[in-house]
Amino acid sequence: MADYRIIKAEPLTKAIHTIVKAGGSSDREAELVSTNLVEANLKGHDSHGVGMVPRYVQSVTNGGLAVNAHVKIVLDTGPLLTLDGLTGYGQVIGHEAMELAAERAKRNGVCLVGLSNSHHIGRIGHWAEQCIDHGLVSIHFVNVISRPIVAPWGGSDARHGTNPFCVGIPRAGKDPIVLDFATSRIAQGKTRVAHNKGVELEPGTIIDHEGKPTVNPRYTVIPPYGAILPFGEHKGSGLALVCEILGGALSGGQVVKGPSDGKYNVLNGMLSIVIDPGKLGTGENLAREVESFVAWHTGSPPAPGVDKVRIAGDPERETKTKRLAEGIPIDPTTWQEILEAGKKFGLDQAAIEKIAG
Repeated sequence: MADYRIIKAEPLTKAIHTIVKAGGSSDREAELVSTNLVEANLKGHDSHGVGMVPRYVQSVTNGGLAVNAHVKIVLDTGPLLTLDGLTGYGQVIGHEAMELAAERAKRNGVCLVGLSNSHHIGRIGHWAEQCIDHGLVSIHFVNVISRPIVAPWGGSDARHGTNPFCVGIPRAGKDPIVLDFATSRIAQGKTRVAHNKGVELEPGTIIDHEGKPTVNPRYTVIPPYGAILPFGEHKGSGLALVCEILGGALSGGQVVKGPSDGKYNVLNGMLSIVIDPGKLGTGENLAREVESFVAWHTGSPPAPGVDKVRIAGDPERETKTKRLAEGIPIDPTTWQEILEAGKKFGLDQAAIEKIAG
């Protein structure tokens, strides 16, 4: 870690805010983008953190990311909501979409919301946490329109995105359950982080451009491209297929139909089911039974080498506590890419360095 920049969350947020605002974003948009990205880093998901800024800057400059766009309501029946993200920053579009969905779920008991055409929507757990803050359960199916990066089970080349799946369940007075994972063995951004760090991936994670197993992350970052494998073999691949269709097509958006156009743009579609347990009449039952099962689940004697049994969301919370205290590590390649991105928006690298401390 000697070569890493260790930056505290607050100055890092200010630095990213400065870069995003320099691209023409309002203060509010720059705030939502910067806090969302840094939060991903704090929770250990560097793949969805500030390392995305260079990709966003490139998308702004080539017209694939619309600055200061807001979500458009296409259909609103109350329980059913169809939204168009108009290729705006996913951190803005996702926030607005979940606020609309939460209001309708609390009014009607449930809201099924289809969101299409959002630029990169980031860590999906962030949107589950937003629903949790409203006391709501949420389920999310997401697809990715970009360069295909994941091979279907039994296939030898990339045919779809990492297609995340997420569930958020609130717990009164206790840490919530936040299950959030890509349907690929690892997120694409994690292969980029590994490439920037110069480290190998675990065997069985990716294949090269000839469909052969490899541990070199360059095959998911620079040509010739290979593919990430699905998690859980046919099970993960099947869930990825479902996320593509529900998140991409049922949401009102599009699905992957072929190779990339060569641009570094990314669009997400997301189908979310947001539920008010109180309106369902099962709120008290849910609270009681969740605690009963969590106690049973975490009460399992830890396996050798494991300190304790965790629930989904615990690792992120533990990492956030550590990184808030110690700072966020950023590898030198990623940091240089961020500085170069700021330069494209007319910012002096020294100025960004000064803000970041």
